[in-house]
Amino acid sequence: MQVSDILRVKGHTLFTVPPHETLAKAMLLMQEQDIGSLVVMDKGRLAGVLTFREVILQINRNGGQVGITQVAEAMDASPLVCSSDTDMDAVRRMMLERHARYMPVMDGTLLMGVISFYDVAKAVVDAQNFENKMLKAYIRDWPEKDEA
Repeated sequence: MQVSDILRVKGHTLFTVPPHETLAKAMLLMQEQDIGSLVVMDKGRLAGVLTFREVILQINRNGGQVGITQVAEAMDASPLVCSSDTDMDAVRRMMLERHARYMPVMDGTLLMGVISFYDVAKAVVDAQNFENKMLKAYIRDWPEKDEA
């Protein structure tokens, strides 16, 4: 299974924010869309990722206030990325090693989507359920031995 399989099921809806946007507006967008991350794009290029983790860290650095902080001050400027043809086993390893909950999918400089740890876990469970169903069907249809 590859990342493209997840994107095909999930869809390609993306929410982005420029680095000069205020953190308050970015947080409002995340709340309105019920999402845990925003891709930060600057002049058509990936500049970083803003997740609820970065938001909380920045608010803590600001003494509990959002203030006039810009997204660029809070974002992860070097996020973990993958491509559409990245194997799911590699994605799981990368996300676990870096404790990443969200990963932009890039094909060259083109943003294809964002996958979450939830998306990866769901894909694994769905694949295992399909495999279990096929194995059960195979066992149920097991040919009987000829008694010759």
